[in-house]
Order: sequence, then C-alpha cells, then structure tokens
Amino acid sequence: MASFDIVSKVDPQTMDNAVNVARKEIMNRYDFRDTKGTLEFDKKNNMVHISMENDMRLQHTEDVLIGKMVKQELDATALDFSKDSYQSGAMVKKDIKVKAGIDKETSKIIMKLIKDSKMKVSAAIMDETIRVTAKKIDDLQGVIGLLRSNTQEIGMPLQFVNMKS
Repeated sequence: MASFDIVSKVDPQTMDNAVNVARKEIMNRYDFRDTKGTLEFDKKNNMVHISMENDMRLQHTEDVLIGKMVKQELDATALDFSKDSYQSGAMVKKDIKVKAGIDKETSKIIMKLIKDSKMKVSAAIMDETIRVTAKKIDDLQGVIGLLRSNTQEIGMPLQFVNMKS
C-alpha cells in the first residue's frame, strides 16, 4: 500500500529570517523614521509580535512582513490575523499566530474533499496530520492535485510528506 501524510507547518528558521528582513526594511524606510516600534518572532510560542505607534504603521508592517514571507517562499496564509490589535500605553500591539498543524475544522474539510472526489483512497486523521493510503501511487497523486486546486477552500498551506510506495 502506498501512502503519504498531509501536514501544515512553517519552518521556524525561515520565518525568523523573513521577520528579520522585514524589521530591517521597516527601520530603514523614510516613513518609519524615528519610530519606536518593534517586530519580533517568538519561536517558542510560534507568534509574531508587532508593536507600533498607530494603526497605519501596524498595517504597513503587516504588509511588509507578508511581502518578505513570499520572498522567502513561505505561504502568507500561515499567519492568523483573526485577533484584533490592542492599545498598550502609547503603542498599538498585535500578536499574530503562525498556524502549525491541521486543526479539526480544516481536517474535516480535507476529508470531505477526498471523500467527495470518489477516488479509491482511504484517509485517516492522526492528531495534526492526515494519512492517505491507496493501492496505486497515481491515486495519491490525484489527491495531491485535488488538494492543491482547492487551496482557497482549505485556507492554510499544506505540505505532502512521507510518500511511500
């Protein structure tokens, strides 16, 4: 039986590099001159912390971060912007979670897509990964193509690892 695993993860070192490059660009930009803002990546908690003087600068910092992530070949959908910014003294802060692992709702969407495709494969949820097995590798490649074509519906970056035949 051939199989592979579906996972969602971001390399912490590459993410740290993207944050560092974004921080350097922000500190060198003319419109951010004399800013007391910070941009940090917490590897332990998988969070990006942004602290700026106002909402406009916070939004521009997010845009720069997304651009640098794309240049580092990271998928920007790995960032969870659902939390709102909050005021902390004279600064506006925002904590952005970097998604790691496939949550239950997303795994249900993936399982539904696989079952609705009527391919001869079986899928099983294992914690934060999904294992797909089939008799033929061609069926597994069909599942990979199906999931890549439905990335908007899934809403998070997926990687396909541990392909075994």
